[in-house]
Amino acid sequence: MNNGQVADVLETVGKIMEVLGENPFKVRAHTNGARTIRTESTPVSELVADGSLGDLPGIGKALEEKITELVETGKLAYLEELKKSVPPGILEMLRVPSLGPKKVHTLWKKEEISTLKELEAACKEDKLSSLKGFGKKTQEKILEGITFLKKHAGKFRLGDAWPQAMKLLQSIRDGPDVIRAELAGSIRRSKEVVKDVDLLASSKSPEKVMEHFLAAGEIDSVIAAGKTKSSVRLRNGLQIDLRVVQDSEFASALAYFTGSREHNVLLRQRAQKMGMKINEYGIFKGEKRLSTPDEETFYKRLKLAYVPPEMREGTGEIEAAENGTLPDLIEEKDLVGIFHSHTTWSDGTASLEEMAEKAKSMGLKYMGLSDHSQAAFYANGLDEVRLARQHEEVQALNRKMKGFRIYHGMECDILPDGSIDLNDEWLEKLDFIIGSIHSQFNMTEEEMTDRVCKAIAHPKMTIYGHATGRLLLNREPFQIDLNRVIEAAKEHNKVIEINANPNRLDLDSIWARKAKDVGVLLSINPDAHSTNGLEDIRYGIGTARRAWVEKKHVLNSRSGKALEKLLN
Repeated sequence: MNNGQVADVLETVGKIMEVLGENPFKVRAHTNGARTIRTESTPVSELVADGSLGDLPGIGKALEEKITELVETGKLAYLEELKKSVPPGILEMLRVPSLGPKKVHTLWKKEEISTLKELEAACKEDKLSSLKGFGKKTQEKILEGITFLKKHAGKFRLGDAWPQAMKLLQSIRDGPDVIRAELAGSIRRSKEVVKDVDLLASSKSPEKVMEHFLAAGEIDSVIAAGKTKSSVRLRNGLQIDLRVVQDSEFASALAYFTGSREHNVLLRQRAQKMGMKINEYGIFKGEKRLSTPDEETFYKRLKLAYVPPEMREGTGEIEAAENGTLPDLIEEKDLVGIFHSHTTWSDGTASLEEMAEKAKSMGLKYMGLSDHSQAAFYANGLDEVRLARQHEEVQALNRKMKGFRIYHGMECDILPDGSIDLNDEWLEKLDFIIGSIHSQFNMTEEEMTDRVCKAIAHPKMTIYGHATGRLLLNREPFQIDLNRVIEAAKEHNKVIEINANPNRLDLDSIWARKAKDVGVLLSINPDAHSTNGLEDIRYGIGTARRAWVEKKHVLNSRSGKALEKLLN
């Protein structure tokens, strides 16, 4: 299990303990341990292997044993026993946004509510508004949270599904008798949220491929097992489907199972007009299957340029492929630097030097440091005194590091009145400013839009960060008119961020494309709080490619004088 998965289990243990009324010290130990593991840069498997897990702050002997068990077996017997102490529906209730363990305890013990269905009924019948510690507003929030859960049931963030999918894909590639293997489906198209993962392989011995696949250690249960198709479920509930085809069918099958449905319909219609037909087995002229050794040939048969997977959404890509106007999509190698990184100066887990060294090791030429401003007190935001000390460290490291530069900036809160949370002296001195919303999300659309547009108009603001405040599968975006925001960014020559943190991916691809189309410059930023977080840039690249973004549309594809000019 990776760090995030281990942290999720520890958090669940802590929540169930709190529901049961356990000792608060034990609850905090698991909550703090989860936070430590989630933000730790070193993979937890390495910490277990080299015996250094117990050296982490807050990881005592008991937690060390639990984490080791999780890493080595993928399960925790203590959690399974704990689950038996509460009704099954309690775990589902704990997933409702804004409904914490203490309130779940009250609902269970005092109101005998132990399922989501009972909870929803109680809210709709107005049984909770008079309950101590709840009230009408809490009741409304609970109903909103239940609706949110239903809407996103069975979905997984790209950042959670991708590492597991790639691990299984590599396992298949390393297995017996495999000729080719690739990801397919929505994960190959870099959709921010996926329901399942599609894998495709070619082989002359599909049974051997399936046997190897079904023996993978990550699999929790087998849903269906066949000679050419099997479906399994991982421990976190993610479904993985593997299909095995003949190698002569591979390219057509890859195109077909990559989708999207809208893209495939357009391809089938085009083939019909050309006197051909398409299915997952190939392109056919009458009864004859045309040779398609790769996807480039597949599209060429239809007199189209190759369409990158991220663009296959039925939004004009067929016309562009026909007319030779497909964009030259940005790639990860096109980024020469990153902005939006946090260190131990605020709420990051790595020092400034560690973050800079990691960025340099990734082949980047610069890193934009942007710890939180003082309004973000919960994130240890910097006041002017600490900012001055940080500035000295930045200058010292820039003298020390060769071939790499740290740009000193800050992620400043956009305050409710639209002002920026930093005095004029430091706004003038810093290299760049990211303005973000971190509080008072419940404004009306007009109020929030006015707030953001006022900040964008500030002459010292550089980048508007995570534009809608959403947290995928956890928090809905706040109300804001992004058309007005994009117009303001264009008018004042400001940059809008594609936040690459897989919990955000904000702007999404639809709005990023609109911003790009009207000439607003974008910045693909990791919003990294650890050295590992810098690598999340790959998810932002996926979103940018879905938005038809090219290198020229991205701020951090520039360096040297070109970048200096834009920052100024």
